[in-house]
This record gives sequence, C-alpha cells and structure tokens, in this order.
Amino acid sequence: MTILTRTDKVQSKAYRLIRPGDVQEVVLEHAVPEGSVVIEPVLGSICHADLRYFTGQRRPEALARKLPMALIHEGIGRVVASRSPERREGQRVVIVPNLPGFLLEGSRPETCCPACRLGVGDNYCHRGRFLGSGTDGIAQERLVIPAACAVPIPDSVPDDFAVLAELCSVSHQAANRVADRLKRAKRVAVFGDGPVGYLTAAVLHHVFGLTKERLIVFGAIPEKLNEFTFATRALVQEFDFSAAERADIAFECTGGRFSESAANQAIDLLSPGGALVLMGVTEERVPINTRDVLEKGLTLYGSSRSSYLDFPPVLKAMENPSCRETLSRLLPDERTPVRNAENFTAAMNEAAQHRGWKKTLLEFHW
Repeated sequence: MTILTRTDKVQSKAYRLIRPGDVQEVVLEHAVPEGSVVIEPVLGSICHADLRYFTGQRRPEALARKLPMALIHEGIGRVVASRSPERREGQRVVIVPNLPGFLLEGSRPETCCPACRLGVGDNYCHRGRFLGSGTDGIAQERLVIPAACAVPIPDSVPDDFAVLAELCSVSHQAANRVADRLKRAKRVAVFGDGPVGYLTAAVLHHVFGLTKERLIVFGAIPEKLNEFTFATRALVQEFDFSAAERADIAFECTGGRFSESAANQAIDLLSPGGALVLMGVTEERVPINTRDVLEKGLTLYGSSRSSYLDFPPVLKAMENPSCRETLSRLLPDERTPVRNAENFTAAMNEAAQHRGWKKTLLEFHW
C-alpha cells in the first residue's frame, strides 16, 4: 500500500494542449492533500467541449485564459494512492470532473461560495475547478482529486459503460432539477438526437422510470432517431407543433446553431405552467419566444455539468442489463490506444473530422 504524507508530491506525464491543434507532452507536479486520492486514468472519452478547445472554436479570450491545459473530463481510472479512508488502492473509480471548492479546501458547503451556501448545487460552485476547463484534465498519468470525486464502480459494470457515467450524470442533474414535476408529468419531450439527447432520454427512462408512452424524442436525422427504441420518436421537420398533444416538461439538448429552433419548438409544445430545461451549449446568444413563455407561465431551468452526488444513481442504473443495452448503442467497435502525444493528437483530429453518433474511447497506456 502506498503511504503519502502532506509533503509528498507526485509527478504526472500529461498531454497538454498548448494552442489549438498543438498537443505536447509535459511533466506536471501535484501535491496530495489530506482527503485526496491519486488516480491513474485508464479510459477516457472525447466530448464536444474538448473538441471546441482543440479546434479553436472557443472565444479567443477563453483560449488565452485557459491554455495550456490537458483535456478530457469524461473518464475512469484506478486508485494508485490514497490519503482518505474512503478509498483504497486498486479501486476502479469514475472520475468526477467537477471539483467543488469546499472539497478542495477541506471545508463545508455552508462556508463556501454563495451557490454552495444557498444550496444551488456544487456544480455552480464559484470556488471550484472543472477538469479539462481551466485546470488540467484526465489526459495525464497521475490525477489528484478529492476522494468524494472518485466514485467506485460496481463490479458488474464494465469499463466501457462506466466511462459514460459523466455524460449520464449531466443528464441526471438536469432531470433531477424537475424530479417532482416528472412524477406527475403526462408527457415529457427531449429535443436532440445526438449523444446528449440520447443519454438524457436514457436517464429519463432507466433512472426516472418514464415509459415509452410518456417520453417523446424529437430529432432531425432518421438514422439517429431510430436508435431511441425506448421512446416515442418524431422528426421535427414533419411534426405539427401547433396541433400536437402538449408536453409538461421539455429538455433542450441540441446546442450550437440548433438551440434557437429547438428551444422555440419546445415552447410551442409545452402546456401552460410547463417547464423547459436548457442543456445545449452555444457560444452565441439565442433568441426565444418570450411572449409565449409569459403567456403560458413557463419556467425555464438552466442546467450545466453535474455533482458527485449524481454519479451513484447513474452507476446503479448501469447494473441493469437493459440499461447497458441502451447505452451500448453509443459505444464504438474498438477503443483508440493512446501511448504518446502524437496518438492523442491523431485521436482528437479524427474525432473533430468525423463527428459521428458513437463516442471515441481513449485507452491510455502510460
């Protein structure tokens, strides 16, 4: 067993993005505070957020502020050293990228930032950090995080499914914002036929128990929409929103240039007093139909990222073979091995050029 003290530090080989398209191997040094663990990442997954940094699609001021930085915030690993009784060496864990300030500082939410003190959620912590967004992410050999942000993986959940836990946790966070409404909702709509829409619909079905009859998914690409076998499906370009049965809750999961149409179609579809949960990320401002928001008395929720508390229910759902069957549709036929910065750069370039339905899984060999 590796025993660490407060003065010990670990060195970590990292694949750092220096500027868009330029990844270099560097060595970082991390302190190991009390209550933290050292993790060796074994599997990561590329997110569109990673690609926005890699391809330079973030605003110039954001790139200037955040680079250089190791990317990747979706991943799993094994504990190689621990300064916490809560985690043991050798454990398989999901890496939670959102690191709240109170966990980093060894304090309590009540003494942290306004968001934590008011119970808004630690994913909105003003004093926290987020891996791969302003602080070095999972593309490194040794990662030091609070023990609570290393969530044990059940033995029955294979690695390839566990690596999807972060994406699922984001959907769980969003759905949990309207958990009471979901219990009594007659119809719930998801807008978006990409991975975020798919996993949000999957979480609503497998974690929150929405049946196919209560869950409708809207998309624009028939081949993608056909993957949502557990939900009612409709093509937006063929659907008459003005004459359709109303929905009580809608989730906007498109982002980018499609956010405007999806949000406004959701507003058209919602019943008076309904709720719209916004999840899609865009760099631009999105005009929406505020008149109908006002006339219908709609409530809009913004939901971003997730908390370490969102991971256990997602991993529990993954123990169900039915849930794993649903998630398997996002898994690639094979993993992408990463042994050096050149491998990592090639994987990012491939993902940027071919943004397909399935995820890209990075198998790290340190």
